[in-house]
Amino acid sequence: VYLVESGGGTVQAGTSLRLSCALSGGIFSAYTTGWFRQAPGKEREFVAAISRRSDSYYNVGSAKGRFTVSRDNVQNTMYLQMNGLKPEDTAVYYCAADGGTANSGYCSTWEPHYDYWGQGTQVTVSS
Repeated sequence: VYLVESGGGTVQAGTSLRLSCALSGGIFSAYTTGWFRQAPGKEREFVAAISRRSDSYYNVGSAKGRFTVSRDNVQNTMYLQMNGLKPEDTAVYYCAADGGTANSGYCSTWEPHYDYWGQGTQVTVSS
């Protein structure tokens, strides 16, 4: 299974970006998928995740209300729409896939639950 992120870039505060994560080598609908990010000098943190039946979960502190995670099982792609970007959103954003969740409505916020990871895409927000 391979994951490739795209859509990152350098933007001004208050603007929007949409990240994409394309999965290949597996059946996308069989995976719970999530977004994590790692800011310079900080540990990687959970941002959002979406279950196989499209229930979504967010890091309340950083993403809730500004970010929206979605998935397209036909295009084998997960998205993260980020609105109202802030300089503190600057980070490398990673997508991940979890193939071991039996409950189609469940998704984990815990990194070790995720089996596959992309290489990341840089998001830089200037003030």
